[in-house]
Parts: sequence; C-alpha cells; structure tokens
Amino acid sequence: MASLQPSTKLNAVQMHLLKMFSRPMSDQDLTEIKVLLSDYYAKKVDEESDKIWEEKNMNQQTIEDLLSSHLHTPYK
Repeated sequence: MASLQPSTKLNAVQMHLLKMFSRPMSDQDLTEIKVLLSDYYAKKVDEESDKIWEEKNMNQQTIEDLLSSHLHTPYK
C-alpha cells in the first residue's frame, strides 16, 4: 500500500475529483459521496485483509490464539 506523504502537487485523481465536483452540491450529495468513498476504501481494506489471511493460512483458531496470547514488550 502506498505511503501517505504530504504533497504540494495534486495528483491525477485529485484533479479529476476537483473538476468533477466543481459544481454546487447539496449536503445530501456530499454525504452520499463520502459514503461512496468510505465504502470503496473499506472494500480495499477487506480485499487486502483477505489476501493476507490466505497468504498466511490463517483461520479462526489463529485469531483465537492471537486474542489469548500476551505479545507485550517486556519493560526493563
């Protein structure tokens, strides 16, 4: 996944969105667009999680083991 770094230059996606949404919009439109974008990124996270789950051969027992383990860093 790409790192989030501050940029002074807009990328192609940002420019496209600015052009697309340069018209007046209602609060409801804004809310619906936020939901669409949130859903899009939630789907991406789910896909990446599923990929990791399969690559590491994880299952429900893996999750239960992680939940019951103590992985704290010992303090000195």
